[in-house]
Amino acid sequence: MSDVIAQIEGRIGCITLNRPKALNALSLDMVRSLTQALLAWQDDPQVLAVAVRGTGKEGPFGAFCAGGDIRFFHQAAHAGDASLGDFFTEEYRLNHLIHTYSKPYIAFMDGIVMGGGMGISQGASVRVVTERTKMAMPETNIGLFPDVGGGYFLSRCPGRLGEYLGLTGQMLNGAQAVAAKLADIALPSGMLEPIWQTLISSPFENAESVERWVLAQAGAMAPEKLIPQPQIDEVFGLPSIAQMLQKLESASDEWSQKTAQALRHRSPLMLHVVLEQIRRARQMSLADDLRMERDMVHHCFHLRAVGDSDTVEGIRALAVDKDHSPNWKPARVEEVDAAEAARFFASPWPSDHHPLRDLA
Repeated sequence: MSDVIAQIEGRIGCITLNRPKALNALSLDMVRSLTQALLAWQDDPQVLAVAVRGTGKEGPFGAFCAGGDIRFFHQAAHAGDASLGDFFTEEYRLNHLIHTYSKPYIAFMDGIVMGGGMGISQGASVRVVTERTKMAMPETNIGLFPDVGGGYFLSRCPGRLGEYLGLTGQMLNGAQAVAAKLADIALPSGMLEPIWQTLISSPFENAESVERWVLAQAGAMAPEKLIPQPQIDEVFGLPSIAQMLQKLESASDEWSQKTAQALRHRSPLMLHVVLEQIRRARQMSLADDLRMERDMVHHCFHLRAVGDSDTVEGIRALAVDKDHSPNWKPARVEEVDAAEAARFFASPWPSDHHPLRDLA
């Protein structure tokens, strides 16, 4: 059975991510299958809209997508495998295609939605979450940054929520995701299967009516704001990571202490890079943000020797050796060289040779 099941049912292009043992983590082949299906359906008059879901151990729904296949990243980096670069180029192209897709694209973001899973759902015209949704961009935990357009969509969250989510990797539930503007409607997970069946069996007259029908579902859960939003804005609006930590560590409340602790466990270098990424992306188009992120991800694996890359080390600690003790270089936020962080934003390609030069 394929890792991506793509078929037309009724007037709907149906995509099911079918790699449950890996929580539907995206491989290069999966990225290619998704792209191929979307390009084929874009001009197919039979297809009014596209619906995408994941598969859990019990069957459809229950898990959406845990991100990119980070074990592959680790192996490819050590092997000097060129397909690592291909993965990011093609994944970011797919993210752009979804954001600019000419037909409604409905993402059923049930269960885990992280990293690359956000990349194939944030551009959806309807983003459905549930009480089981666990949404995050936890990349600083592996010495990476919130890519797949993360700079673009996080920077457009209310207030300084984008900085907070990108730097800490804090997880949101479905109702919180709606309040954060990272989802459109939160429905009980028990409704997903009947909605899917109705989508594929109803004689919708046009694309807009498909979208309208999903958004009009009764029983939606109320958005749930993150409690310390004023505190988040105050701390994560500060000019630097060091100032944020100073403010958090000098406060005695539980949220400040926990947040400081979370930041101290992340890659100090990548915290500096991510803060700059999100703040630059606020003024960028999606295409420019994706080009910037393609430059950044190249540097994650190539700016230093493989053995000294925080990204390779972070993946080793989390997913390969699983000792959860990454040896970050440098070890503390206060020791990061601002010039090294700045190098992540210098493109390794001339603009007319950039792998994403043609994204509009």
